[in-house]
Amino acid sequence: MKFWVRGLLPLPLGLLGAASWFGGYVRPSADEWCFLPLVRDNGISGLVEKFYTVDNGRVANGLLVGLYTKPGIPGHQWFAPVSAVLMLAVLWAVTVLLLGAAGRTAPRGVPLLVASTVAVVFLLATPNTYKTFYWPASSVSHTAAPVLACAAAIPLLRARSRTARRAAAAVVFLAGCFLGTLSEEASVVALVVLVAVLTLSGGIFVPRVRGYARAWCLAGLAGVGTGALVLLTSPGSVNRRERFGAGTASMVAPESLLGSLRAFLEILGTLVTTWQYLGAVAVGVLLGLSVRHRADGAPALLPRRPLFLVCAGALVFLVAGYLCTVITYPLFGPRVSSASRTWNDYLLLYVLLLTGAGVLLGRAWARTEGRRAAWRTTLTAAAGAALVAAVCTALAFPLGELGHDMRVRAERWDHQDLRLRTEAARGARILPYTPLPIRGMGEPFGSRARSWPASCVADHYRLERITDTRRLP
Repeated sequence: MKFWVRGLLPLPLGLLGAASWFGGYVRPSADEWCFLPLVRDNGISGLVEKFYTVDNGRVANGLLVGLYTKPGIPGHQWFAPVSAVLMLAVLWAVTVLLLGAAGRTAPRGVPLLVASTVAVVFLLATPNTYKTFYWPASSVSHTAAPVLACAAAIPLLRARSRTARRAAAAVVFLAGCFLGTLSEEASVVALVVLVAVLTLSGGIFVPRVRGYARAWCLAGLAGVGTGALVLLTSPGSVNRRERFGAGTASMVAPESLLGSLRAFLEILGTLVTTWQYLGAVAVGVLLGLSVRHRADGAPALLPRRPLFLVCAGALVFLVAGYLCTVITYPLFGPRVSSASRTWNDYLLLYVLLLTGAGVLLGRAWARTEGRRAAWRTTLTAAAGAALVAAVCTALAFPLGELGHDMRVRAERWDHQDLRLRTEAARGARILPYTPLPIRGMGEPFGSRARSWPASCVADHYRLERITDTRRLP
């Protein structure tokens, strides 16, 4: 096992490293044109206030957006590598702690391999990696949010004393409040997961920790509910719902529910036919083949019912995914099936579910005995390792193409930025602007005729307005 770990581990880690390096080519676009002058003139608190009173009510979202916007362009460039490191650390910690809670251990390097492969598949197998990983405004709402929700489980898995358990309940309550004002979709996923864990706790936890686990779930539900209440009652959220006609009545209307179902089925079709997600199954198989009982004999906190957990996880994913589609359908309509960035709130759950299914298969295979069984186990491990390697290789090519496009855009963006700043310093009030779209991002006068960022670009450079260079005589 140690040999294939040493051989495989550099692949997902190398992909994450390359993806993080390409973050240096990120330049503002779409909403970020508007965030930059607002934070420059009014600070982070001004952005948070605007989110709460005007835009969408997402207080925590405004805080995170303000934190990466405050440094200007460097904040956008460092967002991807910082978020990648945090995501890897959270997934790694959760993997190790889940193994311990199940009374199992794995060879050194295997949990890191699982965490890095899950991160790679989650970030790079999506239809639009730029909006998933490199666009900070989207990543904060839909990519980082579910990872932060996973991080809230770490104190639960580490708690042993009564004091630690109380602290874990307090942490999950505060995390729920934060999540509730960060992303509506991620909040829906968290609520569905917590309700499922609370309902099925008898089959998930051993009796001695069951009461504490239920109290932890209730604390999390109270936190998410509190945050969601703050968001939904905010003036910004009311304005947003009125602007898009996304009230409760429109969400539960029969035609909206049916349209949401059709859209979610299309999304499922895309997910199950994207073969790169098999990398999560493969690395789960490798984990299942390599785990052993803990040498210290510590009692397990989770009963050994993997099939039950996988089936329950599948149901939770389907319910959470459909509900997320329901609440986003009034905003996007049928286009929600192609707005892949909105999938990420429940996409991480899908990838983790596939990994769990792989662990189940690996454990079932490892239970067979005999000389032939040993050969079958070896061949299965080799096939799983080959599939992980194939997925990483397949994801490397589109990542390289995206990195090239980002570099080209960054060079053009910097050249135009210097020109606009120089001319503005000389007293110019109206200047031409060349759209620099990438991966469907909104740009002034872009191919989708979105003109709204134009005024924000003018504010950023302290101009009266900008004009489209393509319409100059």
